[in-house]
Amino acid sequence: MQNIRSPKSCRAVFLLAAIYACQLIVAPVRCAAAPQQTGTTEPTRSAVVTAVDVEIVIDGALDEAPWRRSPKIGELVQRIPRAGAKPTERTEVTLLHDKDNLYIGVMCYDSEPSRVLASQMARDAQLNPDDRLTVILDTFRDQSNAFYFSTNPNGALVDGLVFANGETNEDWDAIWIVKTKRSDEGWSAEFSIPFKSLSFPSGQTVWGFNISRIVQRTLEEVRWTGARFQTQIFQVSEAGEITNLEGIEQGVGLDVRPFIAQRWLHEGATGNDVVRGKPGLDMFYNLTPSLRLSTTINTDFGETEVDARQINLTRFSIFFPEKRSFFLQDAGVFNFATTGVDQPGGIPGTGAEIFPFFSRRIGLLRGQEVPIDYGVKLTGKAGRTEIGVLNVRTRDIPGVAANNLFVGRVRQNFLEQSYVGAVFTGGDPARAPSSGVVGDPARSSASSTAGMDIRLATSNFLGANRNMVFNAWGLKTNKRGVDSKNASYGFAAHYPNDRFQGQIMWREIQENFDPELGFVQRANVRMLRLGGSFNPRPKPSSGIQQMFHDVFYTRFTRLDNGLVETWKLYATIFDWHLMSGDSIHSLFDLNPTYERLFQPFEISPGVVLPAGEYRFTPMRIFFTSAQKRKLQGSIGLTFGNFWSGTAKTVQTGLRYQLPPKFSIAVNTNQTFAQLPQGNFIARIFSAQVNYAVSPFLSFSNLIQFDNRSGNLGLQSRVRWTLEPGNDVFFIFGQGWVQELGGFYDFRQQDSRLATKLQYTFRF
Repeated sequence: MQNIRSPKSCRAVFLLAAIYACQLIVAPVRCAAAPQQTGTTEPTRSAVVTAVDVEIVIDGALDEAPWRRSPKIGELVQRIPRAGAKPTERTEVTLLHDKDNLYIGVMCYDSEPSRVLASQMARDAQLNPDDRLTVILDTFRDQSNAFYFSTNPNGALVDGLVFANGETNEDWDAIWIVKTKRSDEGWSAEFSIPFKSLSFPSGQTVWGFNISRIVQRTLEEVRWTGARFQTQIFQVSEAGEITNLEGIEQGVGLDVRPFIAQRWLHEGATGNDVVRGKPGLDMFYNLTPSLRLSTTINTDFGETEVDARQINLTRFSIFFPEKRSFFLQDAGVFNFATTGVDQPGGIPGTGAEIFPFFSRRIGLLRGQEVPIDYGVKLTGKAGRTEIGVLNVRTRDIPGVAANNLFVGRVRQNFLEQSYVGAVFTGGDPARAPSSGVVGDPARSSASSTAGMDIRLATSNFLGANRNMVFNAWGLKTNKRGVDSKNASYGFAAHYPNDRFQGQIMWREIQENFDPELGFVQRANVRMLRLGGSFNPRPKPSSGIQQMFHDVFYTRFTRLDNGLVETWKLYATIFDWHLMSGDSIHSLFDLNPTYERLFQPFEISPGVVLPAGEYRFTPMRIFFTSAQKRKLQGSIGLTFGNFWSGTAKTVQTGLRYQLPPKFSIAVNTNQTFAQLPQGNFIARIFSAQVNYAVSPFLSFSNLIQFDNRSGNLGLQSRVRWTLEPGNDVFFIFGQGWVQELGGFYDFRQQDSRLATKLQYTFRF
């Protein structure tokens, strides 16, 4: 493997990219504006959107005359369990529009309407346990980016963004409405999606479109287009097209959303009460129909959900996802090629994640909130060029100066699913205040990150209906006093298909590479990951939906001394997903591991592993029952050698549902380690209790405890949507800390109550 560490490897990477690019060009190229061929035999499906000039009442009934008289888009086709077969249940889809809205009417016939599954109702709920519909709208017809809208028989509103032909941002919220209605023939759904909620090129009358229906009790999925095992619904390149979108309007394209936020804090240590309130403003303006300017002033994130607890048993950073709405809106445009390869379910991540821009660096510092005075964001498209610009001004706090933090991102799309891009970030969110003296390092300090990336992708690899993705990238950071060993670069090739999957990833992260507005999991290493999966689908009569078999190898080599720091082999021997919905995810998975510590490592308070080499082989067993059941559970056990001793980790989950309003879930994750250096237990307990009065009023309660911090926390959250775009939030938080030596003895800490009222004016 010496060639991986030599300069020849770079030439090999670019040679591979050139060969792959030639393959993409030679393969049938599908122009974004022209009818396309999916693979070699399947023509693009097309449907007409009927223009109407009468009022459509959104009640789920589909009883107005336009629904009855307008043409249907055609039959859907079964994807699972028998790709290409006729559906067992009929689905009729009709599309209408007036100048302000796109209307989608769906009649889901069901031969057993009493067995239709619908357990969720809250906004942005996870609909996996339910019968459901998902609509894809590729408004730019670029076969890469799209909006999606989902619902279930309860009328839950779920929406998000699709980017890079399969990646999703599930936290995007639009103003739209859907209503559903059950009958003795099945259930129907009526969508109304305002054109003001979408971006699209001016004058374009053809959009990409797809729709998927899942019948959960039989695990059957049917689609309008792309009904093949290896094609996921979020692969925008497989969408069909809808026509006749003429005379549609966005109005002025201005949304003004003022808000009033108030917080109450009761300090447990002093007994003092602090009350703060402030007004603020969010504005969204479409500079063009496809380019949006977003502004936030006197920003407040009081309604944001708390992070899930984690205990870090590694010597590297752990990742917490972004949850704040301003940063989540249109976040996909800022994604970089380092995040472009997903691992199969159950396979651990690489442990070498890199984000040149990670929005949690803005407005948060060491877990504490940093006030934001204002933020400005420009996102969208100009032709086939995607643009993302973000500038945020943070307020000064003790020990940290006020900052202007900047991110710029551009991607030039070419061919059907490929792009070349660049990214730049500037600013240090932890910069110390300047003394005002000329030459003060804090006054003159500068920090930036710059890089380029390329993605080459196709769903018609080698002329067949197969997906293939190649990513390559390079990044460099610039910090005062650091001018060497401050780069990171790599490549990944991914063959993500249903029966066979394969990937190779290689990246180098130099020891001084440190993007101040980004996230790096580990440094001073060179990583190689090789992996593949074989996932056959037996006949449905076998009772098995799909079988998964994976082998993944990961190795880290130190850059400073050339020694191997870590290698891991992960082998999934037995992973069966049954037609009942139950799964045997692991039956004695093997994970041979090698670790070399170059310095002592404190794995738990008071338990220090000495420097040296460690070899151990944990094994794993994991079962889950079907999500469609009222009582659903999971249990996992990892056991065997662990560093210098042994350990076992027990994971349990139990969820009980009273559809469609109430659910309760309890989860535990406990590691019991016995090492020569000392024994320890790492525990995380959590419980989620949710109650939805309707899709517009929901109550959620999250209780969490981990024994590393000894902190027990409660967050209760109420979201009341008066109408789409107008919301009231109530969030209560309470903390307790565990007393030393008392398992059930807790001392009350701070109490918090936040309220927020926001109202949207559309022009």
